[in-house]
Amino acid sequence: MDLGLKGKVVVISGAAGIQGSIGETILQNLAEEGAIPAVIDRNDRGFSYVESIQKKGIDALFCKTDVTDPKQIEKAMNAIIEKYGKIDVVINNVGVNDGVGLDATYDEFMNSLKLNMVSYFLVVKHALPFLKKSKGNILNIGSKVALTGQGNTSGYAASKGGVLGLTREWAVDLIKYGIRSNAIIIAESWTPAYDNWIKTLEDGEEKLKSIVKKIPLENRMTTPQEIADTCLFTISERSSHTTGQFIFVDGGYVHLDRSLLTE
Repeated sequence: MDLGLKGKVVVISGAAGIQGSIGETILQNLAEEGAIPAVIDRNDRGFSYVESIQKKGIDALFCKTDVTDPKQIEKAMNAIIEKYGKIDVVINNVGVNDGVGLDATYDEFMNSLKLNMVSYFLVVKHALPFLKKSKGNILNIGSKVALTGQGNTSGYAASKGGVLGLTREWAVDLIKYGIRSNAIIIAESWTPAYDNWIKTLEDGEEKLKSIVKKIPLENRMTTPQEIADTCLFTISERSSHTTGQFIFVDGGYVHLDRSLLTE
């Protein structure tokens, strides 16, 4: 399906993760659709990802940015605007389940909020004048932790709860400009980071099996590709009347009847 994203400038944060991560998968799919990705991330992998995309004849930009620093976000957004003069879509994809729990310090908690939520606000704030011109849209990548809790991750849970609040608030606030705002909510997705986490556990394989058994649809994890497919459809004009929505790509993990569990 041609999603009509060719030539669209898509600002995406957190897209320089390990190859196969959710952000990197979204990035590669944007390039395949002919969109112009403008990547904001602190990892140098972003340089090689963008170089690889450019070699395919697709324009792209990488702005190395610590998104906990408001000045660096502003600098990155100014660079994007200076180069392209427009912004059509913002995808906020930053998310680190950092284990900042109730035993954390004030500074640790605040830093978790800055990374996982405040960065979303700042990217949209700087993009907004250009989203108004393009009647573009915003897509926030969220987490089931905002709705289910997890334990020992107060900073991340509060941030992702806030992201859902911002998604609805922006949908209301920006509707008069024709700007849509939605969120994708992810539960258990098999990413390189997830794989690395499982490998740190003594009973990793058993833990993984117990998690997979709790995913109702096909008893398997969501793939980053499935998430990317939904993201691209949601930001495209194929979803032109969808706003203020929390779209779950989770195999039924959050909502479906527990009687579906295999054990």
